[in-house]
Amino acid sequence: MADDVAPCTASAYLDPSYWDERFGKEEHYEWFKDFSHFRHLLVPLLSPSLSVLEVGCGNSRLGEELLREGVAGGITCIDLSPVAVQRMRDRLAEQGTSGVDVVVADMLDLPFESESFDLVIEKGTMDVLFVDSGDPWNPNPTTVDNVMKMLEGIHKVLKPGGIFVSVTFGQPHFRRRFFEAPGFTWSVKWSTFGDGFHYFFYSLQKGKRSAESHGPQDALPAAPSINMFHEELESEDYIFLTNVDEL
Repeated sequence: MADDVAPCTASAYLDPSYWDERFGKEEHYEWFKDFSHFRHLLVPLLSPSLSVLEVGCGNSRLGEELLREGVAGGITCIDLSPVAVQRMRDRLAEQGTSGVDVVVADMLDLPFESESFDLVIEKGTMDVLFVDSGDPWNPNPTTVDNVMKMLEGIHKVLKPGGIFVSVTFGQPHFRRRFFEAPGFTWSVKWSTFGDGFHYFFYSLQKGKRSAESHGPQDALPAAPSINMFHEELESEDYIFLTNVDEL
């Protein structure tokens, strides 16, 4: 990432104008590692017939990676930034790539019909909602409202049996209270990947929540210890890391 696109403060990530300016300068950036680092976790969930929604695509190349994996049921990538959307459209056109539809849309107000997609994926997008959340154990009401709007929209557009994948720094301590909120019917599973410190790969399958599923008030596992490698300290990803050991 070039220094001239880095924000002065983390709260700048909540400003749409920041993203328009950034995407006007930046060709490509992959939040929380590129596809190759979590391919082993995502590929078992894929099939050629899947219809896929990527939420907050930015200038990622995840949509193209899914095409290369044989997903042919339609890939839709959305972003709030018209600049990001147009630049991705231009890139795909220059490559002669078809099968990826790029749309300007708000992740808090998804413009799709109910049960439209087999797979919804976000990578680092939800983390943006937490950059100015206050106490991670008790986020401010605006953060809670926005995260719930995002999840409610995703739950709505997923088909029965569809899967929501979230690639994030958000530890289960802080995500399960949202993922397991009343009204959601999905199961919640997670894995980790990455060296030095963990990124989390959550998979939530609609309609598969069991009666034994732990509620948000139940005891949660201890936080993993985290050590940052130099290369990761130099990336933007660490801004979104909440290390409970420091609280």
